[in-house]
Amino acid sequence: MAVPDIPCLKLHNGESMPAVGVGCWMGRVGEGDHVKTMIKHALELGYRHIDTVREHSGILVSKNRNEKSVGEALCESNVPRKDIFITTKLASEDHGRVSDALDLSLGKLGIEYVDLYLMHWPQAFQETGRCLCSLTSNFSIFNFSSVQGEPFTPEESPTFVETWKSMEKLLLSGKTRSIGVSNFSVKTLTALLQNAQVIPAANQVEMHPCLPQNSLLSFCRMHGIAVTAYSPIGKHKFATDPGIIKIARTKAVTEAQVILSWGVQRGTAVIPKTEHGDRLKQNIQLVHLTTEEMGVLNNLHMQPGMHRSVCGFHSTEYRGSCFGWTYEQLGWDMVLGGIVPDHTV
Repeated sequence: MAVPDIPCLKLHNGESMPAVGVGCWMGRVGEGDHVKTMIKHALELGYRHIDTVREHSGILVSKNRNEKSVGEALCESNVPRKDIFITTKLASEDHGRVSDALDLSLGKLGIEYVDLYLMHWPQAFQETGRCLCSLTSNFSIFNFSSVQGEPFTPEESPTFVETWKSMEKLLLSGKTRSIGVSNFSVKTLTALLQNAQVIPAANQVEMHPCLPQNSLLSFCRMHGIAVTAYSPIGKHKFATDPGIIKIARTKAVTEAQVILSWGVQRGTAVIPKTEHGDRLKQNIQLVHLTTEEMGVLNNLHMQPGMHRSVCGFHSTEYRGSCFGWTYEQLGWDMVLGGIVPDHTV
């Protein structure tokens, strides 16, 4: 099968990251582990960027094997390891044991190195501090079944700066080609850069037309940090927008393809997740958007009630915080429920 012509983002260290990947955190709840099947199919379709995460990722605990399933798919694939860009993440409970955590991930993946190792969240959790969770059937809300332990405050050790210094040492081991962060804001990135020897190669954040994160994207560009968008399709919250539907019909593609093409065309990588074969095939087939069409998506968040996060971790029980840190501590310009104030661009 011919491999689709997918652009790559050049990281500041010279490595290349395919601009379209497949996210594989969790299989569908209640239906077992589909990750292995999904990854094998994705590789057959031409995906060369796999984004995974430890099944025990501190804050969130997957019901599935994830890294092990990805490793099994890689082992059974005919695609050479050197042709696949693999990202995995440091769990929040592992901020105090960075090297051991990466070794554990490599063992489960069955590989000698990853291409990108991300600090999943800036907040560290105590080793027993996990939120056991599952997703609702529509993938929009997290159901938390229990919490053990508490997250460390931004000032408590290990801070994310201390964790980053440990991650910098990993580059000397050859076990990761690049290191980066996830869920970092301008505020937390600024604090990190003031103390970093190595600039993060990438920052993976929620990003889509309802949450374009223009200021964060500009900041990352200024510092040579690539941006990867998770939840890039927005969980179908805005796929019914008339403007997007019109573009999709004009180009004879899906609304998701329009949204993903927008993400790549603005210079970010996108890692949509789907277990449906047809959608996997569609998501890697990008289209070119005109300046006018880009404007439709660029301005979508300006519509009343549209500028917001669509992820399920903004539960009202947290009252303006996320996994133990307030929005202010995280540097997120949001109010209760992940709503972005009108003054934010």
